[in-house]
Amino acid sequence: MSEQSADVSSTGVLDKAQMSPRLAIIMRGLPGSGKSHWVEEFVASQPIEIRSRVFGSGYFSTDNYFYRNGQYQFDARRLSEYHQKNLAGFIQALSEREPLVICDNTNLAQWESIAYETAARSHGYQVRLVLIGSPESPEHQALCAKRNRHGVPLAQIERMANQFENF
Repeated sequence: MSEQSADVSSTGVLDKAQMSPRLAIIMRGLPGSGKSHWVEEFVASQPIEIRSRVFGSGYFSTDNYFYRNGQYQFDARRLSEYHQKNLAGFIQALSEREPLVICDNTNLAQWESIAYETAARSHGYQVRLVLIGSPESPEHQALCAKRNRHGVPLAQIERMANQFENF
């Protein structure tokens, strides 16, 4: 896994100076790359007062809208609507001054993350983009196809990797 992150100590724990201004993390990576795993580990390394708030009111993933009765049911017709709901929730958390706000989407192209980044900066947050894995690597693509939780096939992973932008 590779990551682009900053302002965390060698232990990964945010300190008070790093939490002011507040921190917004925007995840990037293919499905199955380990974005959600990274978030879980990062949040687990935070002080209890941060941990308890993030998953209650500071964590946003469009995938969460596709769950029905505990089952993931992707519906491409709802994707735009759910992305808007996810962004609205993210902005609401910023407005409520949550100390740590996370967007856990693929964000392969800059246009996909720019609204999150702009909203966070306009609310006075530090923004960190975290890239997990190497989308251009065929080995990484194959690994992502094997381990993603939503059954995204290798051919789709490869198409997504071809859309990946370095920014």
